[in-house]
Amino acid sequence: MTRSLAPRYTGARALTVAGVLTALTVLLAVLALGLGAVATPAAQVWATLWGGGDDLTRQLVLDLRLPRVGVSLLCGAMFAASGAMMQGVIRNPLASPDIIGVGAGAGLAATVFLLAWPAAPPGGLPWAALAGAWGGFGLVLLLSREWSGAGGLHPVRLALVGVAVAAALGAVQQLVLVRAPDGLGSALTFLTGTVYGADSARLLRVLPWALVLLPAALLLSRTLDVLNLGEDLAAALGTRVSLARLISLGVGVALAGAAVTGAGILGFVGLLAPHLARLLVGAKHGRMLPVCMLLGALLVLAADTLGRALLPPLEVPAGIFTTLVGAPYFLYLLRRSA
Repeated sequence: MTRSLAPRYTGARALTVAGVLTALTVLLAVLALGLGAVATPAAQVWATLWGGGDDLTRQLVLDLRLPRVGVSLLCGAMFAASGAMMQGVIRNPLASPDIIGVGAGAGLAATVFLLAWPAAPPGGLPWAALAGAWGGFGLVLLLSREWSGAGGLHPVRLALVGVAVAAALGAVQQLVLVRAPDGLGSALTFLTGTVYGADSARLLRVLPWALVLLPAALLLSRTLDVLNLGEDLAAALGTRVSLARLISLGVGVALAGAAVTGAGILGFVGLLAPHLARLLVGAKHGRMLPVCMLLGALLVLAADTLGRALLPPLEVPAGIFTTLVGAPYFLYLLRRSA
């Protein structure tokens, strides 16, 4: 009798994985708080976090670097959760905010909002990004259904339409930036995908959305599991399928829209993190979503930290590193789904 080599996806395994990822995230966060034009040893960083340190160290760590680390963690977790929810609702392994038009729509709307109303209150930016995210996602779904016809949404077709729509929206965004150069610096954030210059104001802009939407995603875990069973079986179990899909997609799109306002369009975080989480703890969303959020947070923080440490004092946008890792994996999934 041979023993199965397949991993056993248990609650204990999920807790162990989550604990390891949390420890890695804390260690990387302490390291990131010490990196910059003026390096700060980890011991001084830790002392500063507990109320010690001199004035310069406190300013560097608490005022300049801590908000950046916080934005990286929150936006990474939101992008990852958004991708997991979209993949669960659409039942498409290629779905993620940047691939199916959500990120590009949110980035375009945020750019137009910043250029048209530079004096607008910061609280309006996430709402503009949310509207753009829904617009981009709706356009991809509309074109995909027309192309697919009665056969339904094929994964490759949805991905290809999403890439085309994202490219078109990105071209419109660049055209807007060329035509309206005022405020170019802040608007370019949504093109490159970076947390450079993140301050306490940006952190406070993202934090309320994260505090509401991330728990909401966790509360929808069972709904996502039921939707994955198929429309007929989900309805037989008493689920109002259309309403459940609408609510789940609404939370997923809102997560991506809010994350874009903090870090721009970070490529492939919403694709990579859910797949890695399923490999580690299985497909059950109650276990997968928390691990997925931790992986997304760790991925974005690692990309931003590497971007700061690679060519100091120059900084490489985090989106470049996430794309370098995610693009080959996307091509692999695209070929496997064809």
